[in-house]
Amino acid sequence: MTLADQSTPAPEQPARRGRRADAERNRAAIMEAAGAVFAEYGGTVDVREIARRSGVGMGTLYRHFPTKDELLLTVLEEQFGSWLTEAHQQATATEDPWQALTGFFEQMLTTQARNRAVVESYTTNGGPTASCAQRCYTFIDELRTRCMDAGLLRPGVTTEDLVLLSGSLSQAVLTTGDSHPGQWRRLLRISLDGLTSRNTEPLPASEA
Repeated sequence: MTLADQSTPAPEQPARRGRRADAERNRAAIMEAAGAVFAEYGGTVDVREIARRSGVGMGTLYRHFPTKDELLLTVLEEQFGSWLTEAHQQATATEDPWQALTGFFEQMLTTQARNRAVVESYTTNGGPTASCAQRCYTFIDELRTRCMDAGLLRPGVTTEDLVLLSGSLSQAVLTTGDSHPGQWRRLLRISLDGLTSRNTEPLPASEA
């Protein structure tokens, strides 16, 4: 046997490739089922429901995601990141700064109204992870700056105000979703009206 023969790696066995493909399909099935189940029931749902919907056994589920928290975080990061990317693209394509800001709130709350786990994470932490929350904060700051530069936003409104407002409206989505679906739309209109530049009365100072 030559040195070249010795250094040439053996071709991957078909069985190994088959197992890898099966594992990838199982993981994709788990993620898809988990996304739907978490959206419907929130983060407290029993993972056995996720295994049932994905068509895999509990052992397979735990091989991919050792804990429910890990699975929940993975799903939320993917969903939150996808939503935020789409929202940013939409806002960038919207020429009018006020429409970009109001469109963001509308899209955010509409998305959350369909996804209990996302709204839970946003209400609690501003997003599933610190990096997600920071991305969202930066985006809201961009929207606020555009509106302020165009003279469309009430004087004194800060990025922190808008972040807190988005959290408050998210809480409204969470608490009224079962009893009064869509109630958040009324609160959103009231809140947006208070943000317009026609309101010139000074805002109360924030307490230190």
